[in-house]
Amino acid sequence: MADLSLRAHPQFSGVKGPVVCVVMDGVGIGRRDESDAVWLARTPHLDRLAREAPTLALTAHGTAVGLPSDDDMGNSEVGHNALGAGRVFDQGAKLVGQAIASGALFEGDAWRRAIARVKESGEPLHLLGLLSDGNVHSHVDHLFALLRRAANEGVSKARVHALLDGRDVPETSALEYVDQLERVLAEINESAERDFRVASGGGRMIVTMDRYEADWDMVERGWQLHVRGEGERFRSLREAVETLRERTGKIDQDLPGFVIADDDGPVGPIRDGAAVLFFNFRGDRALEITRAFEEDDFDAFDRGPRPDVFYAGMMQYDGDLHLPRHFLVEPPKIDGSLGEHLAASGVSQLAISETQKYGHVTYFWNGNRTDPFAPGLETYVEIKSDRRPFEERPWMKAAEITDRLIDELETGRHRHARVNYANGDMVGHTGVRDAAILAVEAVDLCLGRLLPVIRRLDGALLVTADHGNADLMYELDKKTGEPQRKPDGSFKAKTSHTLNPVPCHVYAPGASLAIAGGGARGLTSVAASLLFLLGFAPPEGYDPGFLEVR
Repeated sequence: MADLSLRAHPQFSGVKGPVVCVVMDGVGIGRRDESDAVWLARTPHLDRLAREAPTLALTAHGTAVGLPSDDDMGNSEVGHNALGAGRVFDQGAKLVGQAIASGALFEGDAWRRAIARVKESGEPLHLLGLLSDGNVHSHVDHLFALLRRAANEGVSKARVHALLDGRDVPETSALEYVDQLERVLAEINESAERDFRVASGGGRMIVTMDRYEADWDMVERGWQLHVRGEGERFRSLREAVETLRERTGKIDQDLPGFVIADDDGPVGPIRDGAAVLFFNFRGDRALEITRAFEEDDFDAFDRGPRPDVFYAGMMQYDGDLHLPRHFLVEPPKIDGSLGEHLAASGVSQLAISETQKYGHVTYFWNGNRTDPFAPGLETYVEIKSDRRPFEERPWMKAAEITDRLIDELETGRHRHARVNYANGDMVGHTGVRDAAILAVEAVDLCLGRLLPVIRRLDGALLVTADHGNADLMYELDKKTGEPQRKPDGSFKAKTSHTLNPVPCHVYAPGASLAIAGGGARGLTSVAASLLFLLGFAPPEGYDPGFLEVR
């Protein structure tokens, strides 16, 4: 086994106190206009850091974090992978695209077993996931490739369970993807032997796609719709979206669940003998529905009779827990993460966030690993999130996180700490600009509490973000570059992440540090920079850090 212990840095012995990394989730560098909740927020502490501390902008999207192209927005999963890994690994979207293009996905055991199962039983092949081209959790092109290949391999029946996005894509864009899906299904159904249809659906923040066990009711609602075929009935996916939008006034991600039915009843309950493919590649919002299908001793809600199906994910969503057991594409294999090297070197670590981002500062930061590398040296703290809508409580649990973080730092037990404030991202996703302003202000207030603690403990604070979101709260016109307006004159809300760079500030009052030259930097440069503050040289293969002694 390779020696993962770290070497001392030849030029800098590190700060005396704790080295803290703050991830301001979803806080990027925007246009500095009325669309930019970060710029509009009152942020005296961030402003002070920008004036007085070594500061730079980091790339947090595209190829810099392992995504297929620089048109792909960053997200929290790949952002925390990049922050913790210290170098770029190809990520889910890219890996899936390569596996489809090469045909490797369709030659794998999971695909072959799914096809064999439904051809033998006569039950449909069920495809469940996010109907979107946001490329954060899924991509419609992947779904279409699976549908077409299944038809070509002689599958006679398939059902799509379509979760509506409006979060990683424009808030009311669902019908664009509905039309694309219906065209693909119509093309396949030109053969009289084919019966490929939509079976159920609903907004992603209402059904199925909960994460970190924040709201199991979402998953139960999805189970009733997808598996049992129980819910409000509509004749088509388009009819469901249009009717529910008009009735509720909700954007896509918040639309109630529904079932597609014909004169004979629901067209696609999941029954014994079926195969179910969850086509999201990202794991955090896929794990709970996966558990509902796979766990024998499941008790989060009453499933009723669990159908005997072959279930597979697009990827394995948790390698430590082996969930799911079957998957179509191998996930990125991230070794030698920052956390692993620190554990091997006897460095004590603290990871803390609220439920919404707890898995990001633990599982994703550690290279898709659930368990600590060295339990005696690592402390993981989860502050339970509220279940109220984020725009109603934009401060979320930032204060409680900060209370606990300060208490932990003052024990002197933790040489390194990482913390995620979820506010900018979770509130940014609601599309409510004024709430996003308050969210950013709440994070800034907490930074104001941390700064004197860092100074008193002779430590260092590195403040950055994993991607942008709250920095652009209005959709922009592709031709003019200006914010789009609705027919009533109001601005069209943007709920997805941005392509903007993110800030990075280094507060180390006991050291004389500067930003080293070297051109553009990405999130992967943070790991080596944290090691510098701890007095360690980066391991071989890490991307260079950005700090030097003044």
